[in-house]
Amino acid sequence: MSKHTNPQAPSDPIVLGKLGSSYGIKGWLRVFSSTENTESIFDYQPWFIQRNGVWQHIEPEDWKSHNQDMIVKLNGVDDRDAANALTNAEIVVDSSQLPELDGDDYYWKDLMGCRVVTTGGYDLGTVTDLMETGSNDVLVIKANLKDAFGMKERLVPYLDGQVIRKVDLTEKLIEVEWDPGF
Repeated sequence: MSKHTNPQAPSDPIVLGKLGSSYGIKGWLRVFSSTENTESIFDYQPWFIQRNGVWQHIEPEDWKSHNQDMIVKLNGVDDRDAANALTNAEIVVDSSQLPELDGDDYYWKDLMGCRVVTTGGYDLGTVTDLMETGSNDVLVIKANLKDAFGMKERLVPYLDGQVIRKVDLTEKLIEVEWDPGF
């Protein structure tokens, strides 16, 4: 926890990772990064976590790679008990810190809440999550209540040009070449 003046809470929060279990007895924690280059999470500051609905600024004091993990020492977290209290907290920054993207590129967060419609006009539902798999990313789509196929959720591969035909962030709409019964 920061000993300095607290920065302003994020107005457009984005989750960049998660604090894992404690490591050792001096307050170190494992870090799970969602950034493309996992170590890039440390380039984005300030970090926030949310506790009981209130934003709390946390400040990395030091970090290092350890075996296959990354571990972080946070200011004010000096023992295993304090570290354990932060386990599973999501690491959040303000999305204004993210670099501007060129052309037709966009962040996963931009796809959240988009309606997904087939090229034939069938409304598949709304993007609620994205998953990274070994071969390609996958859209997790919550189906509409009146889905004719009885689907509650669909997993649609994010294959640009093959499955994904058009992304219109202004209209919050993704057009896909996809069989609604699948």
